[in-house]
Amino acid sequence: MSRDPDVVGRGSASIRAMSIEDYEAVHSLWIATPGIGLNESDTRAATEAFLMRNPGMSAVAFEGARLVGAILCGHDGRRGYLHHLAVGVAWRGRGIARRLLARCFDQLSACGIPKCNIFLFSDNAEGASFWLHEGWSRRSDLQVLQKPVAPRRAAA
Repeated sequence: MSRDPDVVGRGSASIRAMSIEDYEAVHSLWIATPGIGLNESDTRAATEAFLMRNPGMSAVAFEGARLVGAILCGHDGRRGYLHHLAVGVAWRGRGIARRLLARCFDQLSACGIPKCNIFLFSDNAEGASFWLHEGWSRRSDLQVLQKPVAPRRAAA
């Protein structure tokens, strides 16, 4: 039996590629998930642009018609990046996050991406515990620095 790369199911939860039609439910899940910080990069338009730049990479999990998990996944050609992994509290402990991650890693591998990075708030102990348990390692030799980019002015 061949495996459909866009739908992976075990039990009653199914996992598939995220589409912009999922945005409202995904955004609501992110808002309800402690440890996820949303900003101007998480608007519908910005999320749609991310999904278009990284087709098929991000994923959602459903129990029937109800969204129960989501993750943004993309790459820059050298490294993969994961953002906003979230699973509803009532569905945690069922392997949904691991299955979302496995799908993302399958997609990154298919693109020849050898490593993946995540950004985690330094006070997110629950998130850190999850990621470390999943085999991720801290990089004490790196710091994250950030500077806003000024918006382009419209041509006159």
